[in-house]
Amino acid sequence: RIQERAVAAYPLFRNKDGLNTYNFWLTRPSQHFPNGHIFRHFDHFRIPDDIDDTAMVYLTTRASASGPLVRADRTDELRWLHAKLAQHANGTTRQITTTFADYRNLRAYSTWFGKNMDIDFDACALSNMLYCLYEYKLPTDQHGIDSLTYLRSIVETGRYVSEPFRCAPHYARTSLIIYHVARLIAAFDPLELALIRPRLITDARHLLTKTMNRLEQIVLSTSLLRLGERPPAIDLTSIERDFSEFHFFIAGLLTAYEQPWLRQFADRPIMQMRWQCEAHCWALVAECVGLGDGSESNS
Repeated sequence: RIQERAVAAYPLFRNKDGLNTYNFWLTRPSQHFPNGHIFRHFDHFRIPDDIDDTAMVYLTTRASASGPLVRADRTDELRWLHAKLAQHANGTTRQITTTFADYRNLRAYSTWFGKNMDIDFDACALSNMLYCLYEYKLPTDQHGIDSLTYLRSIVETGRYVSEPFRCAPHYARTSLIIYHVARLIAAFDPLELALIRPRLITDARHLLTKTMNRLEQIVLSTSLLRLGERPPAIDLTSIERDFSEFHFFIAGLLTAYEQPWLRQFADRPIMQMRWQCEAHCWALVAECVGLGDGSESNS
């Protein structure tokens, strides 16, 4: 029932011109920042469709055992998506300036589909779209290879630990990068990411000893379980007390700007809107328990 109700809402977030990409906000008419008092009145704050939402919509609108949610044959639609991704990838019409200098020539996928939007690399969004491409067995072109190269390098170099905001500006935490990359590795084991599995495990275990928030512990435990490890048990008693201090992703008010003087403030909490959702927190708990982490609860 959850799936059916979610899928029924997807058309409200579809591209404003009817294309098969999806937005974080309602699109027709645009309802960006619907609960805000200021931003919703300015088109400047409308965001284009993105690879993150698009990947998740494609992944959850497959034919299912309970009946087809969409047509089973999606060949043309998937080919279109593959070409669309290439049109907005780095180096096709625009060049990224906000990443590390040695990644600026990577022809990886950008977070955004907007033609006037600056190029943006986000490790978590890339992991989700690569998961989608692998799931549908779409060919791995240069853009896909360079996206995998980006993921591998930020882990190998340790940048995802020292500078998670620059590696994934819309998630901005090492634990969440580990979560997304581990999910991709567990499902498809791309050869390009084989060497970083030990580093992900080591860093996840280390972070588990440092974080006090049990939702973040759950994210890390889920990652370790996917990578074939056995994390320590987490006491889930009254776990909801930790929800208010946990956020899964952020809206960065200055993330999209290329000007260095603005970017220097982009990672400040005051410049971020942190997304929180009780239902999503419970889903993360259920996911971890479902993978068999041995968590303990007295409730």
